Amino acid sequence: MQQTLVLNASFEPLATVSLRRAVVLVLQDKAVVEQEHPGLRLRAATVELPVPRVIRLCRYVRVPFRQRAAWSRRGVLVRDRHRCAYCGRRATTVDHLVPRSRGGADSWLNTVAACAADNQRKADRTPEQAGMTLLSAPFEPTPGDALVLALGLAEPDALPRWLAVSA
Repeated sequence: MQQTLVLNASFEPLATVSLRRAVVLVLQDKAVVEQEHPGLRLRAATVELPVPRVIRLCRYVRVPFRQRAAWSRRGVLVRDRHRCAYCGRRATTVDHLVPRSRGGADSWLNTVAACAADNQRKADRTPEQAGMTLLSAPFEPTPGDALVLALGLAEPDALPRWLAVSA
């Protein structure tokens, strides 16, 4: 099902909700559509509405402080845009810079997306030991960045300037 990004009144990413929930928030005047799916409209007997991709709440909602985005294999692939950190081809696996067998952790800074061939070539070694260099350094996304990346909104021209993702 289609997910919609919910922004606070201050344009801070809060969460993702189902398309149905997003439409209800807009129809109840609790949110406004900030970005819509091009060419798609929802129609009913008395209302026509663009299909929301990003909505913004009309009133500010106080949120408890979120320290970090939870690590996941899917999150690493999305963060690295499914590109291998070693060769730039399509990545399908996650590689640990310091292998787990040597005490490496499942963390944002110790994992990168990798194609199967490079992951197998690196094997149970560090990139330095395998003679492989990283095209870009791993980073830990903020919770808001993780939400935006998970929705696939971090493509060029997909985001307005006010919602740019730091990388």
